[in-house]
Amino acid sequence: MAIPLYQNPFRPGAGHPPPYLAGREDEKAEFSALLNQSPVMSNLVLTGLRGVGKTVLLETFKPIALKAGWMWAGTDLSETASVSEDNLAIRILADLAPLVSGVVVQEVEHRRLGFRAESEKVAIRLDFDLLRRVYDTTPGLSADKLKAVLELVWSCLTSTACRGIVLAYDEAQNLSDQAEAGQYPLSLLLDVFQSVQKKGLPLLLVLTGLPTLFPKLVETRTFAERMFRVVTLGRLTDAECREAITVPMRKKPGPAVLPEAAIEAVIRQSGGYPYFVQFFCRELFDAYLQQQLASTVDPEITVAQIVRKLDSDFFAGRWNRVTDRQRDLLTVIAQLENCDEEFSVARIVARSRKSGSKPFGSSQVNQILAALGDSGLVYKNRYGRYAFALPLLGEFIRRQEASTR
Repeated sequence: MAIPLYQNPFRPGAGHPPPYLAGREDEKAEFSALLNQSPVMSNLVLTGLRGVGKTVLLETFKPIALKAGWMWAGTDLSETASVSEDNLAIRILADLAPLVSGVVVQEVEHRRLGFRAESEKVAIRLDFDLLRRVYDTTPGLSADKLKAVLELVWSCLTSTACRGIVLAYDEAQNLSDQAEAGQYPLSLLLDVFQSVQKKGLPLLLVLTGLPTLFPKLVETRTFAERMFRVVTLGRLTDAECREAITVPMRKKPGPAVLPEAAIEAVIRQSGGYPYFVQFFCRELFDAYLQQQLASTVDPEITVAQIVRKLDSDFFAGRWNRVTDRQRDLLTVIAQLENCDEEFSVARIVARSRKSGSKPFGSSQVNQILAALGDSGLVYKNRYGRYAFALPLLGEFIRRQEASTR
């Protein structure tokens, strides 16, 4: 019996939109409220661990903004944008240009060459070349130049139906000042937007990134605490997880349907993280399509096998890059109660003394946590408190520890 051709509806991946976005209604309402500001006084920071769906949610904000009459520009912020203030400014100009390149600033007479003197009107448009020319010829610092461009852009849009412009940037935790090079792109971004918003320009800044993002903004400019509204994405509820699993199957019925036991197992093993829901469901669907000739399939065993694949695909790459002593410390942390929420240096030191292995001192813990922070495994979420930067990392570490016994 041939297996019918059927496209798996589930899509795990970095920023790939799921077939159905479950939950997140409160976050959408929060963004919609920001679009109704006049003047703009609060911007948005969308933050959370990897796998909670920040990029996907950011993409769902775009049609909300367009429907409300706002233009939308933005992209990922790479480390290149942090090299210099000019780099960041040119990044913003390049994002704005496609939106406004059709706007005619003025028309000028242009004489044609030939025996008969003829002229025609040529439209000067608000394209990238013009924006860059304004930037380059405006006197002052990079911040003054960027302000001049933004003010020009909005002055040309005031007579249109546009209500404002959303500038949305993903992976914004990559942006930072480079004091050693005398370049302050993050400071530039905050200073410029605070300035133009005080002048009444309807420009809304939306930044998405890991939980380290907002503390970095506040450390750079203390007024950032009052400049942004922070929305932290957490886990989906069990009911929302169920919707994320069952709605795509109802919308796109096929030869394979996940039984209730498998759905319950996915909800339990995923921990409510959208990426893990998509990962488990995609793997289960592929397995069920290939095993549908079998008389019985044990969903629990299937999910357990997929957990091992998740360990290999999602966690192992980062785990293999840490040193032995860093692994020892992470193993101690994984033994703490609620380790996937937050932990302190004092608790780590106390637990290490009970672990039976070589204990850690406070200074050593601080040094290793700093190194793990640089590698993207932990982050400092408040004074004296740390957390894993990867969801369910504690469970992965405990599985690794159990497999070596």
